[in-house]
Amino acid sequence: MSTPARYWREIPQRYRYEGNKCKETGEIFFPPRLVNPSTKSSNFEKVNLETEGKIITYTVIHVAPAHFRDLVPYAVAIVELNDGVRITSMIADCDPDDLKAGTKVRIEFRKIYEVGDAGIICYGYKCVPT
Repeated sequence: MSTPARYWREIPQRYRYEGNKCKETGEIFFPPRLVNPSTKSSNFEKVNLETEGKIITYTVIHVAPAHFRDLVPYAVAIVELNDGVRITSMIADCDPDDLKAGTKVRIEFRKIYEVGDAGIICYGYKCVPT
C-alpha cells in the first residue's frame, strides 16, 4: 500500500472522478491516459465522469488483504457508468447476497482504509446501490 501523501498526490481522479476524452475519437479514459492506444494521439481534454451506472459483473471477497479484513464479506464490481466508462469499485451499503448484474449504482466519496497507528485515512470512491 502506498503512503497517504503519495496516494493523494498521484491519484487525484480517485476523489475528483476525473477522466480524459480523446478529442479525435471521443473515447473517455479512466484513469486518464497520456496516449490513446488506438490512434496514438495525445490530444485530450479533462472530463468529469458520470456518477451513476450499473453493475456489469461482481465478485464477493471472503479472504481480504490486511487493510480490508474488517469488511469481509464485501463485493467488488465492474461498473459501467452512464457515459460508457467502466470502473472497478467496492460496493458499499448493501448485503453482497442482494447484488446482481444490472443493479443501478452511484459513485460516492468514501473512506477506503486507514494507514498506521495514527489512523491516517485514505479516501476514494465506492459505489452504492440506488
